[in-house]
Amino acid sequence: MTTLDARRNSVLVVEDEVMIRMMVVDMLEQLGYHIAAEAGDIDEAVRLANSTEFDLAILDVNVNGRLISPVAEAVEGRNRPFVFATGYGVQGLPEKYRNRPLLQKPFQLETLSRVVQGALSGGAN
Repeated sequence: MTTLDARRNSVLVVEDEVMIRMMVVDMLEQLGYHIAAEAGDIDEAVRLANSTEFDLAILDVNVNGRLISPVAEAVEGRNRPFVFATGYGVQGLPEKYRNRPLLQKPFQLETLSRVVQGALSGGAN
């Protein structure tokens, strides 16, 4: 499943549930992606979104009871693609971002691969 393209791309992962974040990071690494940074809270995620070099962000929608909007705005401000991960479906997304790619939790490796590749190829902007 690893592709040459994947090896050149790095991902920012924002997820408050440690076990889920570890699983997503592991899946991304299996697919050949580099993890640029990880965050488990909004403030750290905003700081990383503004200061870390990454090609794509995967954003949990609800991080410790706070909506991900400030992080999405920071990523969008840097003109980087991002996808949301949520168990709530599209209705759980901030209205402004309901056109963005969505990973419905729980998701499988193949789904993660397809959504990430789509976002990196321009399907997220």
